[in-house]
Amino acid sequence: MNPRHELDALTGLFGGSDALVSEAEHIPSALTPEPYKQMLVHDHHMTVTMEEYHGCKVDVKIIDRHLEEDTYTRKILLLKSGTDEVVQFGIVRFNFAYVTPTVREEILAGQIPLGRVLINHNVLRHIDLAAILRVTPGPELLGYFGMNPGDVTYGRLATIFCNHQPAVDLLEISAPLTATE
Repeated sequence: MNPRHELDALTGLFGGSDALVSEAEHIPSALTPEPYKQMLVHDHHMTVTMEEYHGCKVDVKIIDRHLEEDTYTRKILLLKSGTDEVVQFGIVRFNFAYVTPTVREEILAGQIPLGRVLINHNVLRHIDLAAILRVTPGPELLGYFGMNPGDVTYGRLATIFCNHQPAVDLLEISAPLTATE
């Protein structure tokens, strides 16, 4: 997998990819600075990692979504529960052929973060980390994160395998973090 091609494919699902990411550089996992390394370089659900890091549950806010047969795509924000504070931006491309109708319906309802749905339904899964990205956000992402032009943050590309099948492609970008959080 070429990280730039996968990034472009995922951001292109909703048009205006330059509005999301101005620049992105694939960096080695070992060179990811803390606290981003703790947040991104692992094979766990980002939902759980964000909740542990921020010390609270997270809520999902769907910005846009599309469903075409078994392929579901959505652009989301994860927020600290009960607040408007964004902790993560994400794009998901999910092949529903690998999950039950119940899981599909709960994901489509959009009330619970994807990782939590899979965990709650005990879907046999593992996550393959594909790439760590150093991201200079475009105007849309700057607005979500309250960042200034030229600021950087970090994200990752990953695939979730459900029942041994590559079911979910992910772009997950962390809101800016400081070493003292």
